[in-house]
Amino acid sequence: MKHHNKITPVKPGLDPTVDQTVLARLAALKAMSVKDLKAEWEKLIGSAAPNNSRTFLEIRIAYRIQELTFGGPDRETRRMLDLLADEVEGVARRHNQISDPRNPVTGTKLIREWDGVEHTVTVLKDGFDWQGRKFKSLSAVARAITGTRWNGYRFFGLRERKREEA
Repeated sequence: MKHHNKITPVKPGLDPTVDQTVLARLAALKAMSVKDLKAEWEKLIGSAAPNNSRTFLEIRIAYRIQELTFGGPDRETRRMLDLLADEVEGVARRHNQISDPRNPVTGTKLIREWDGVEHTVTVLKDGFDWQGRKFKSLSAVARAITGTRWNGYRFFGLRERKREEA
């Protein structure tokens, strides 16, 4: 059962009183015992604290205080973080393919030379094809080519498109 404080998020710096309150709450964490930190965790996060590490509890509670006051990451950012976590692990846990703005148009051929061999990867609607094998992520392709972990977008020289200023 989660007990979330119902606070309307505000932007940092807009209300000095709110900023000072948050800073005071963060500073107070340093004076708390591990037992007090675990109670604060339960109050703010709604579950039992996962461990007795003072540093871990302080950092996560501090984040949660700021998140409740100033707001957390938006839906698109959370989805992108999930996609990147899958990419790093080379596993797609989510059932729906998340559209990554770095992906070129379906059918695009990505060419990369590695150890004197030219490798061509074709962008598919739901993944990537390299040598007739289908991969869920470019990182998995890069790992198959090199035998080591790579960020697939960096390996193939792709960068996130800059968002146009509104």
